[in-house]
Amino acid sequence: MEQNKKTYYITVAHGQISQSAADSPWDFKIEATDNEIHTLREYFNQNYGTEWAGFWRAHVPFIEYHNDKSNDEYDSKIKKVYGLIYQLGDEEAKKHIENMGILNEEGQ
Repeated sequence: MEQNKKTYYITVAHGQISQSAADSPWDFKIEATDNEIHTLREYFNQNYGTEWAGFWRAHVPFIEYHNDKSNDEYDSKIKKVYGLIYQLGDEEAKKHIENMGILNEEGQ
């Protein structure tokens, strides 16, 4: 059974997903099912936890940024966020993400 897609407006920096374009500024417009939005919300929630781990790591001067597992996890999850937005996004969203160069040729 195929689910109906709805329009959502995404703000990546704040992990915000809204069905209203007028409520707050947004970065990307997507068409997604409830399950797809649930997946995107999970990615945002996971990154929120990873951001806190990075915050605490930043206060430990002997751990270098490029050798920190939490930074690698954040980078991996943000690529998943952009990959999903790319798959579900309108043409403007796809072009913007392509110009960012964050994804490989397969869109992830």
